[in-house]
Amino acid sequence: MLVAAIYDGAVFYSRWSDDREMERRRAAKEAEQARKLMGMLGDDSLKILAFYAMPGIVRLGENASLCYGVSGAKAVHLEPPVEEVWPSQTRCIQVSPRKDTEYKLTAEDGAGHTVSQEFVLKVAR
Repeated sequence: MLVAAIYDGAVFYSRWSDDREMERRRAAKEAEQARKLMGMLGDDSLKILAFYAMPGIVRLGENASLCYGVSGAKAVHLEPPVEEVWPSQTRCIQVSPRKDTEYKLTAEDGAGHTVSQEFVLKVAR
């Protein structure tokens, strides 16, 4: 009887210990993923996360999605102006340029710092 009780105790302890180790590994993995995400988002520092168009080349009269993402910005400006823009981690607007157009995104923080990024959306004829 004593041997059976010791055996059962060892089995339960082993399972409890394994579960505890799996939980520790899961928590460590979640913490690492959170650190990576915060690094990508810029930890509230002023940063342009993305600025692109899909597709990168359009035919005359067709639309493209002009997409941007910023971190730590209080205001954003788009040149040439297409429609109202505001700080967002991911946002897309529709554009329909009539010729190759250089778009410039400028992000500003509350302290007067700015960052900018440009690209040219080509129009095939």
